[in-house]
Amino acid sequence: MDLFNNHKKLFGIATLLFLVLTFFVAIGPALHNQAINRPLPDTEPLSPEAVKGKSLFISNGCVACHTQQVRNVEMDKVWGSRPSLAADYADSKRTDFWRNTATLMGTERTGPDLTDLGNRQPSRDWNLVHLYNPRIVVKESVMPAYSFLFTYKEETDKNDVIVSVPGKYMKGKSGKVVATQDALHLVAYLQSLKQTKLPETRKSPEFLYKREVKPLATGQSPAVDGKALYTANCASCHQAGGEGLAGAFPPLKGSPIVNGDNLQLYVDIIMNGYDSRPEYGAMAAVGTNLEWTEVEVAAVINYERTAWGNKAKEVSHEEVKKIMDFLKQVK
Repeated sequence: MDLFNNHKKLFGIATLLFLVLTFFVAIGPALHNQAINRPLPDTEPLSPEAVKGKSLFISNGCVACHTQQVRNVEMDKVWGSRPSLAADYADSKRTDFWRNTATLMGTERTGPDLTDLGNRQPSRDWNLVHLYNPRIVVKESVMPAYSFLFTYKEETDKNDVIVSVPGKYMKGKSGKVVATQDALHLVAYLQSLKQTKLPETRKSPEFLYKREVKPLATGQSPAVDGKALYTANCASCHQAGGEGLAGAFPPLKGSPIVNGDNLQLYVDIIMNGYDSRPEYGAMAAVGTNLEWTEVEVAAVINYERTAWGNKAKEVSHEEVKKIMDFLKQVK
């Protein structure tokens, strides 16, 4: 056949076949997905500051180590309340004409997933300290320090955002550590990463390969590991040994609140946060953000009250529920 002896015809037909297959296999399905997928009703668009932060996230290569996708397996439940859906990414737009980077789902988890970081770790103080030097709050972290996003000032202005950094991490620098606009924009993007709730009419996909949950001896409520909850949600600030971080986050070891009798204050801080500036950074409403029930709150309290040498009286989830119901009424 002349076709196989004429390289122009051969490569022309091969190119045409490639283009046709590309349309039907890649371009067509992509256009179809864009047409049928819409953002969830309560999805909040990125603020101008968060948009700038997203560009910094990309330019600094954060996507190489952090994913933004919760797989439908039980081990991923720590990163979000439900598996990720196509609708979670439907509002993502191209960075510009030449660059896509619309979704930052990632391919590797050298660091933790960031899908719901805005709820899991909403504290701006923590995120700034973590950016300056991750080892300050997570000793085992392999993440590089982004100290170049901060400046040092002997005299600060009223609009400066001062970051509480222990002296041993200052690397011989003097003055106070002040976050630049780039640092604030990057943190704004990180704080915007929140998993949108599904409409009540839509059932959430289930996590597969679920771990076995053992009931309590009474059989009234599921057993909750207070230490595991503390490690996942509290240790990054208050540290694994409960010693806190001087100038940034208060210690729970020997704390008068942890060991005291004012249970209402204790529960209120967990559910609604607390601001003790200028001594320490503000604590976010961890319990409310994570939708903890009285069972989780009681489990965390009892762990903190019996760990690190603390010897306070344990509480029941019934006691905690009464306080939580009261706090809802007065807020």
